[in-house]
Amino acid sequence: MMQARTYLDWNATAPLRPEARAAMIAALDLSGNPSSIHAEGRAARAAVERARGQIARAAGAEAADVVFVSGATEAAALACAGRGLSCAGLEHEAVLAWCDADLAVDAGGRVAVAEPARTALQAANPETGVVQDLPEGLAVVDATQAFGKVPFAFDWSGAEAAFVSAHKIGGPKGVGALFLRRGTEIAARSRGGGQEMGRRAGTENVAAIAGFGAAAEAAARDLADGAWDRVARRRDTLEDTLMREATGLICPGRDARRLPNTSLVVSPGWKGETQVMQMDLAGFAVSAGSACSSGKLRGSGVLAAMGLDERSAGSAIRISTGPETTDDDVSRFAESWLRQWHKQRARAA
Repeated sequence: MMQARTYLDWNATAPLRPEARAAMIAALDLSGNPSSIHAEGRAARAAVERARGQIARAAGAEAADVVFVSGATEAAALACAGRGLSCAGLEHEAVLAWCDADLAVDAGGRVAVAEPARTALQAANPETGVVQDLPEGLAVVDATQAFGKVPFAFDWSGAEAAFVSAHKIGGPKGVGALFLRRGTEIAARSRGGGQEMGRRAGTENVAAIAGFGAAAEAAARDLADGAWDRVARRRDTLEDTLMREATGLICPGRDARRLPNTSLVVSPGWKGETQVMQMDLAGFAVSAGSACSSGKLRGSGVLAAMGLDERSAGSAIRISTGPETTDDDVSRFAESWLRQWHKQRARAA
């Protein structure tokens, strides 16, 4: 009998929520272009604007602040390009591509921000889960991992811009949102029909946007209902179990405020890619870091920024869970990983 799979890579992509699936299926029956003024076009526009409102409410923003984009990578380019912003070396590569990585990071993964108005900063790191304190007046906040897992509101962040991605909260892949403070100007990178208030031309992906809106509403409900508090307890149980038996194991950021679902474990000398493959064969989906840089045979830039040596940085795996993860899932993963850890130690002896 084929072994059931256990998905523990929620920070890469959260499973599609049933609410998002239903909203997308309904939106696929809308034949109109949302820029058209006839009845069919108005129905498509209504679906887009309904989702804009759902996402704004979930993110503590105004509907007029929301610009729909293809995802966080495009949003980062719109928000950061050509502005001469600073960031830390642990930022996502979509931000590092446009900013100078000259900010200091301490061993706990916390970033020292000198000039908020010239800084792009993650609200939470996708690898370690470390949650940053957001100083007032930041230029850009990458809220991709924080959105829907910990309290975040664009209005109270005081930032000029922030961005999120649908598939991190159980929405579809290929759609995201950029939040812009009123009066903040950005240079459009695509021009054409003037959609999204002239910030991002091109016909809106109505079905994906509808799914995004439904996912945002459901994610906000989960957060309010305490679903992620239960996830945090499973995270702590997992880490305690692994660290109790696996001597020398490092859990970067463990003493900092973190996302409730994220465990990064480092077993120096045991390559992260090897661990991922062994766990995959055992039926568990985990990663060796951020999904956007997985598969690249190098150590984690996040861990290097936190001061870990190259050998350790290349020996990390990330386990990220969600509200649907069970105690049994976590227990079986710990048992399987520890079994492989003992085998690896025996081979190295």
